[in-house]
This record gives sequence, C-alpha cells and structure tokens, in this order.
Amino acid sequence: MRGLPRYNAPLFVTGAAMAGSSDEPEDRDLRTLARWRSTGRVLVEALPYILKYDQKTIVVKYGGNAMSDTGARDFSQDIVLMKQTGIDPVVVHGGGPQIGAMLKKLNINSTFIDGLRVTDEAAVEVVEMVLAGSINKQIVTGINAAGGRAIGLSGKDGNLVIARKIAMTRTNPQTGQKEAVDLGFVGEPEKVNPEVLHAIMKSETIPVIAPIGVGTRGETFNINADTVAGAISCALNAERLVLLTDVEGVLDQDKKLIPRLTVREARALIADGTISGGMIPKIQTAIDAVEGGVHAAVILDGRIPHVLLLELFTEHGAGTLITAE
Repeated sequence: MRGLPRYNAPLFVTGAAMAGSSDEPEDRDLRTLARWRSTGRVLVEALPYILKYDQKTIVVKYGGNAMSDTGARDFSQDIVLMKQTGIDPVVVHGGGPQIGAMLKKLNINSTFIDGLRVTDEAAVEVVEMVLAGSINKQIVTGINAAGGRAIGLSGKDGNLVIARKIAMTRTNPQTGQKEAVDLGFVGEPEKVNPEVLHAIMKSETIPVIAPIGVGTRGETFNINADTVAGAISCALNAERLVLLTDVEGVLDQDKKLIPRLTVREARALIADGTISGGMIPKIQTAIDAVEGGVHAAVILDGRIPHVLLLELFTEHGAGTLITAE
C-alpha cells in the first residue's frame, strides 16, 4: 500500500502528567524506554527494504524547494544513510532559481521557451559557473558534513555526458507552419559514459553531478537536470530513479495523489489532460527511464523531511511510483 497516511498524532495525557509529576525519574525512564522500543521497531521494519536495495544503484535528481537550508540537511543525511546501508546513491542536481538570480545580478537577459531557458554564450558561462561551481560544492559539502564522502563533477568530466544541441520546432500561430527555434547552448544527452561513475562508486564515494554536457566539438551545453538523471539511471542500470520536486506527485482529477502508475496508465493520463504542464516532462523522463531498463521511477515531494527514507525504507512509500507493468 503506497502513499503516506494522513493523520494527527494522538495526545496522551496521564493523571500523573496532569498532576504535574511527569518529571519524576521513574516517568522519565519509562518515556526513554518507550522511545528506544519505538526506534527498535522502526529499524526492524526497515530491514527488509535495506536488504532489498543492498548493492543497488539509485539515481536521485535533487533541486527546487528541497534545496532549502533545512531540506538540504535532511537530504544530505538521507544520502549518507543510504550509502551506509549498502545502496549506491548517485545525485544529479538542478539549480534553475539560482541561475536566474545570478543572471539577473549580472544584468544578462534570460527568457524561456516551453519551459527551457534560452542560453546564449554569455548565459552558458553563468550556468556552468553556478551549477558546476557553487551549487555542486554546496551539495558535496553538505553530504561530507553529514558523515559521507562525496565528490562533485559535471557531465563534462571524463566525457560523462556527450550532448547534442536540442532541436525544437514551434507552430507559427499566424501561418500555421512549423518553425525551428534556436535555444542556443541547450542540449540533450546523446551518450552517457558511466565508466567514471563506476570508478567513483567503487571507491565508496558518492558522485554529485551538475547537468552540464559537452559537445563533440567541445561545446558546453546546459541540459535539463531531470533529463540527465534519467539518462544516467539508464546507463548505470539503476534500480530506481528518484525525481524530487515541489509537489506531492501525480494527482488525479480530484487532486488526490496517485500512488502508482504503469507506463501505459501514465501515457493515458497525459493524453486525457490529467497530467499537464510541468509534470509532463517529469513523467516522460520517468517513462523513458523505465523503458530504458530502470526497475522503477518515482516522483517525490522533496519538501517532506527525510522523504527519501520514507520512500525506500517504509511500507507506505511516498509520491507516485511508475513501473513497466
């Protein structure tokens, strides 16, 4: 049964507590013992899931509201715990808001076409500086501070992500004719060379990847982070692709969370308009990953504290899981 239960925790008030004697040593000892027992139950319940994902690769796309100070700390702890339980986590991060803020600060105009940032030569330098520089190192530092060992890189390192310029067309509303749209240095993965990741993971280190690709002539390409995460998950034969976002997951027409979808069901929801807007490319990334050999993809609300642990190590899971069948 997937989907986080919605409930209010009961408030237990004993006669002793009402009488003001809850700070007695015996009461404190009983409460401490109850907490220990509760922790023990949680660990035992998590054991089957820890065994399930032992020595499996999980690719996590991290970005959006999950990158707040509190969310960043929870995320780092989750990634370190995943590594310590035998999982091989691989992090791919975005940074759209931070890029926008820096471009504005530098008085560089920034426009979007169908959700993709038009990236000229000046903008792509800023994109690389922000993604492969400040954001990447912040995430690496957070994971290391939480007790892990992470290393930052971009798709340019070791030719990890060979990219090509994205081809886009739009229908001219006046003529009805399709016209080519030039997005500048915006690309899509053409090939992923996972050897560098295998070497990093073999050394018990966590890769943290900025979604910058390199062209065959050495060009720098800005690539959607979801797309890079999907391509890398396929190249690594990952057990799961996790897309952290700022919504619960896929909602039905009554705005209720859909805990699980097959690829066929997901396509049907796109066709009938239930899945729309910015959720479409995320679902398409999940579909492509599953069809590319990833066991399952899941869309999670990164604003929920420790949502990665809830998804991987509990019966309920969180968000919307997408599978082949």
